[in-house]
Amino acid sequence: MKTTMNAILKNKPTFGGLELLEVDIPKIKDDEVLVKMKKTAICGTDINIYEWKEWAQRTIKTPMIIGHEFVGIVEEVGKNVKRVKKGQLVTGEGHLVCGVCRNCLKGGAHLCRETVGIGVNKTGIFAEYAAIPEANIWAIENENIPLNVISCFDPLGNAVHTALSFDLVGEDILITGAGPIGLMAVAIAKHCGARNIIVTDVIPHRLEMAKKMGATAVIDVRTEKIEDCFPALGIKEGIDVGLEMSGNPHAFRDMVRVMHHGGKIGLLGLIPQDTVINWDDVIFKCLEIKGIYGREMFETWYKMTAMVGSGLDITPVITHEFDYKDFEKAFETMMSGQSGKVILNWEA
Repeated sequence: MKTTMNAILKNKPTFGGLELLEVDIPKIKDDEVLVKMKKTAICGTDINIYEWKEWAQRTIKTPMIIGHEFVGIVEEVGKNVKRVKKGQLVTGEGHLVCGVCRNCLKGGAHLCRETVGIGVNKTGIFAEYAAIPEANIWAIENENIPLNVISCFDPLGNAVHTALSFDLVGEDILITGAGPIGLMAVAIAKHCGARNIIVTDVIPHRLEMAKKMGATAVIDVRTEKIEDCFPALGIKEGIDVGLEMSGNPHAFRDMVRVMHHGGKIGLLGLIPQDTVINWDDVIFKCLEIKGIYGREMFETWYKMTAMVGSGLDITPVITHEFDYKDFEKAFETMMSGQSGKVILNWEA
């Protein structure tokens, strides 16, 4: 086996700053597996790192291999690995947890205070090979699931965790933000039996994609109000469940305004810290607001695998694929706003 590999590193603390370099193939620890990458997907976090926004500046230490969404084949296993076998098709959870805090011990690892992110705080997976703890590996048993879909299980898990936090059956749903995760949430809400699914955004291309994913109504908030569609949809008292995926303060305020009394809101988008909303609406409408980060480990993984196996289709969200050597074009495409998920192919 060769000893070096190609990897995409955030090599400079500047806008862009990504380089394809030859580095050593990682040596696995006793509880790790070595995964040979087939496909990886670009995430909004990777775009944040590429653009070197304020969060990235205070979080990322360069140089670092970035990326955390993947599908690959197990190439090698550590001597203490028992569940994962060489040759298995796998993906994995991008959050590493301590395993010994109160939340981890009670089965709530997704609430671990010591969470470390692959490709953020620890070496990522935009490389030909990556060393990943066995505890984070999710083996794929359904060979009918397309590789590109498996590579997007991490963001699909974000959408599943957010959407399944609430009962969606027969409810009127508002999704603010038609990025890839918002679009996946449309498919999930439809799969789960929502009555109406309203999607807002400011990019016509994304709103058209939302229609394809099953949205009942799409609203360009530059020219329309959310409630304008209520009469045609038979919505009389407001939105039952809101899924905030945009991170936009205006979208969040609009959502709070149109919620039904006793409505529930899941916040996945990163809202600016100085965001102001109408707290009278929150209090007097008795709204429930839940912050969402990552996936429930590993109940979300089970749920989304089962849903994909029973007909949940996110393939329309995956719009572009590039050879990993063309990563600059891939990032430009992702940042254009004219794409869904963008895949890097490592098999060539």
